[in-house]
Amino acid sequence: MKRSALIAALLVFSVSTSARTGFAQVPQVPETRAEIQLSFSPVVKETAPSVVNIYASRVVEERFSPFAGDPFFSQFFRSGPARQRVQRSLGSGVIVSEDGLVVSNYHVVGEASDIRVVLSDKREYKGEVILADKEADVAVLRLDGASDLPALPLADSDALEVGDLVLAIGNPFGVGQTVSSGIVSGLARSGSAIPGGAGSYIQTDAAINPGNSGGALVDMSGRLVGINTSILSRSGGSNGIGFAIPANLVREFTRQAEAGQTRFIHPWSGVTTQAVDDAVAEALGLDRPEGVVLAELHPQSPFAALGLTAGDVLLSLDGQPVLSPSDLEYRLSILPVGSKVKLSALRAGEPVELELSLIAAPGSDKTQRVEIRSTGPLGGMVVADVTPALIDEYGLSLKASGVVLLEAQGASARLGLQRGDRIVEVNNMEITTAEDLQKVARQRSSMWLLTVDRGGRLLRMRVR
Repeated sequence: MKRSALIAALLVFSVSTSARTGFAQVPQVPETRAEIQLSFSPVVKETAPSVVNIYASRVVEERFSPFAGDPFFSQFFRSGPARQRVQRSLGSGVIVSEDGLVVSNYHVVGEASDIRVVLSDKREYKGEVILADKEADVAVLRLDGASDLPALPLADSDALEVGDLVLAIGNPFGVGQTVSSGIVSGLARSGSAIPGGAGSYIQTDAAINPGNSGGALVDMSGRLVGINTSILSRSGGSNGIGFAIPANLVREFTRQAEAGQTRFIHPWSGVTTQAVDDAVAEALGLDRPEGVVLAELHPQSPFAALGLTAGDVLLSLDGQPVLSPSDLEYRLSILPVGSKVKLSALRAGEPVELELSLIAAPGSDKTQRVEIRSTGPLGGMVVADVTPALIDEYGLSLKASGVVLLEAQGASARLGLQRGDRIVEVNNMEITTAEDLQKVARQRSSMWLLTVDRGGRLLRMRVR
């Protein structure tokens, strides 16, 4: 049903005032089918067949540790007997191509070993994840042997407005496909209060519950505007504050999946930014808070190549206002690498219009993995010299250099080190390259002193 028909149907029940007589008229009796029915069913009939139920399972290994629950020691001591168990999850997905591409959430299927997808007409397919990104919480599946499926068209989520009517379709609590209605409550939502804390989400008051994850948020034209992903709730049930991943990001994931990509590649900013509030706006001489301030730029950043420096303000990208640091990353993620977009900024206090070339993080295609071979505690480490690509992948500081841990095996696995740890010093020797680490690992020592940078915090270990 068209939005205009819904609005017209709602208006027929209002009491109007006659301009000629000044008397209130009796409410008009509904006459057309749309006025009598006043239903979302036409939209539901059109979109519900494109929403699927997903049953996923994976085998997880658990180890008992005497320090389990301790916030500090548990990250270093994980030894103990291993026990395997099957972990199952239930969620939803959306068919986005007739030949069997389905989009869902990473937290539903991202690490699953067995995926079963059930359509609304009870057909079942085996699903395989072909492209996924944990940070974006998006996964694209390919259904084995599927064809002629009811694909849902994607809307331009940037055209959404607060107050637009939307429907949320999914499989909450496993009770079966369910539809709930609401409106768009907010746009470009991000922050620590939102589960996941990142992204630029659509907020809706349409009821979203566990099992709705990966389901569709559709508009009144029957188009996909978002993928339902999380709720804000103290009880675990819907409180009318739900969040969906915008369709424009889904479109870019789908494009890369169809192109054969197995890893989501997004344009690299190479900058850290700060939101502009009233105090920052006043300090910068702005009339009102807008955009984001560039706080730090990597020398290879495409923004630095335009002559932008720390303290400059980025106002818009590709014609859309940049509302927050996470919104900037979202704006970049929905654009393909290799393209060029217009941006507006305040450079040294002067407004400028520039053209930004979108690039992948340098080093994405040439990470040199080095395995440390040693009988000491460093044996089994797989490391690499820090590159912009690894800075982006592991969320390291833009100033990070030296050596980053890619994998811990053998003796090094028992140290409690984690992927993304940066090896700073070993036995008081500064580690600047993987070759440095190889040299010190060959030494014989009864005591090993390690300094590791984890998320900007230095951890010091003493190993016998």
